Amino acid sequence: MGRERETQNPQQQQVSFTVEQLVAVNPYNPDILPDLENYVNEQFEPERMSTQIVARILVKALMAMPAPDFSLCLFLIPERVQMEEKFKTLMVLSHYLETGRFRQFWDEAAKSRNIVEAVPGFEQAIQSYAIHLLSLTYQKVPRSVLAEAINIEGLSLDKFLEQQMTNCGWKIEQGHGKGQFIVLPSNEFNHPQLKKNTADGIPLEHITRIFPILG
Repeated sequence: MGRERETQNPQQQQVSFTVEQLVAVNPYNPDILPDLENYVNEQFEPERMSTQIVARILVKALMAMPAPDFSLCLFLIPERVQMEEKFKTLMVLSHYLETGRFRQFWDEAAKSRNIVEAVPGFEQAIQSYAIHLLSLTYQKVPRSVLAEAINIEGLSLDKFLEQQMTNCGWKIEQGHGKGQFIVLPSNEFNHPQLKKNTADGIPLEHITRIFPILG
């Protein structure tokens, strides 16, 4: 009986193996094919798709902007699923982010808190993206524009600015009247003169090799 248990054990344990483990342990064993096929069916069968999980994945993809994760994930979702209301909402949110329409984005997100707040850190991730986008465009940005982009106002914005000034090198400049401007750190996008000339990065010996070819 002891032997029977020993022969049954590997089969019972194999059920809990991951795909990586199955392939690593028995890469040339045809007996693992049924397990691999079942895994594929479970992962890619549209009928068995959990729309709730897919929606969370798309929210997480929005949080990764400016990376193109959202569009890449959307290509894997059947069109009939994309027609569901929550996915339409996420596509609208993605469009607002891509076009820098942050006021519309935050208004729409507020109407769909049950979707976006399912993933922790959503608001902070979008605020980071908004700041990233502003830093590529502006040397200094009006306080009102920043407030709209990150959806923070009043004393909360004052506290946020203090943190940015301490940790990220932001500065506040008083404009004409009562308006304030936020001076953002210099980079090669908001200060084009900082961008290195491409020719400066090419070694001289490489350039001399090109001359005979051009001749």
